[in-house]
Amino acid sequence: MQLQVVSSPAKLGFDERRLGRVAEYFQAFVDDRRLPGWLVHVAREGESAYLASSGFRDVEAALPVENDTVFRIYSMTKPITSVAAMILYERGAIRLNDPVSDYIPAFAEARVFAKGSSEAPVTVGLTEPVRIWHLFTHTAGLTYGFMYAHPTDAIYRKRGFEWGQPPGMDLAESCAQWASIPLAFQPGSSWSYSVATDVLGRVVEVASGMSLDDFFRTEIFEPLGMTDTAFWADEARQGRLAALYIPGEGLRATRFDAFGNAALARPSTLSGGGGLVSTAADYFRFITMLLNKGELEGNRILGRKTVELMATNHLPGNLDIESFGRPVFAESSDRGIGFGLGFSVVIDKAAAKTPQSQGTFAWGGAASTTFWIDPAEGITVEFFTQLLPSSTYVIADRLAPLVYQALL
Repeated sequence: MQLQVVSSPAKLGFDERRLGRVAEYFQAFVDDRRLPGWLVHVAREGESAYLASSGFRDVEAALPVENDTVFRIYSMTKPITSVAAMILYERGAIRLNDPVSDYIPAFAEARVFAKGSSEAPVTVGLTEPVRIWHLFTHTAGLTYGFMYAHPTDAIYRKRGFEWGQPPGMDLAESCAQWASIPLAFQPGSSWSYSVATDVLGRVVEVASGMSLDDFFRTEIFEPLGMTDTAFWADEARQGRLAALYIPGEGLRATRFDAFGNAALARPSTLSGGGGLVSTAADYFRFITMLLNKGELEGNRILGRKTVELMATNHLPGNLDIESFGRPVFAESSDRGIGFGLGFSVVIDKAAAKTPQSQGTFAWGGAASTTFWIDPAEGITVEFFTQLLPSSTYVIADRLAPLVYQALL
């Protein structure tokens, strides 16, 4: 499936000349090798207004970024897992206040870190259960091993959970391990980016009786026509799969096959938090469905009110991530940004220092991919590249002014 611009930018309310500044700006990142290559796609009300790309999906082989290039989307998997869980919510199979232990019994015995160290943690019991909505909102007390911000992060690393899972461990086993590690805080008392969406993926499996890849395929990918999205790039797609890079000497993109090659085979853990590969065309269909309040081309995935609920800030007191969360890495800025059921949400554009409208919901991935949906303007934007980590350049903060300055 290929993307193409089907409408003139002016028809969709954009100045074509000013939109050209997007490519001008990001071309410099390719020229000096800070990025290997990139693709950006801007649409309004489901119609493509701007599509540009530059550089290489594989620098060493001189293979260019093309419209059907397959990218590792990492944490842009999380919104797809969240949609999957909300499909089950709509069917009455799960409720947002359900204890996670109803689906993963090991969480009934969870403990919370109180003091001490990673070697000798002192823990206390739960003041309330870890609930389904805590998983959606990253308020469950779970964490990531790569954070290096709390003693619990070190326990994750010691168990083999830094960037991924121990070899051969499946999702059910991973969840049992995470439930046995002390939570960083009492559920619902703070925000911390975490493996929570992976746990939510396991809830989807238990509640549906299906593997996560089968549920995604039958309930989301096939109805939406997402033909290139999966948990790995099979042989037919490997020629289109972009190589993965990290900043090397002088910030020049340096190939990182030791990590990137994981996308070439079916993983033991189906990671709902970061496991998918996809294309710009496929992901555009997914985010257009969300812009359309749950429907695309006659196929309804979610109800209108469900999407509205997902794109609402669920942090207590309508606080932003900075006020309610831990100051650690995430795919979003913290100030003026809340968190809904699977997305960041702009709640104060002045505080966030963004031209995006109030209510814009978004997320990104570890390889510097990003997307956002602005319902007030009817705009969707997606950006793809393959550079770890996403904190290197914070692409969304650079891209948003370039897109909105072109609005007529």
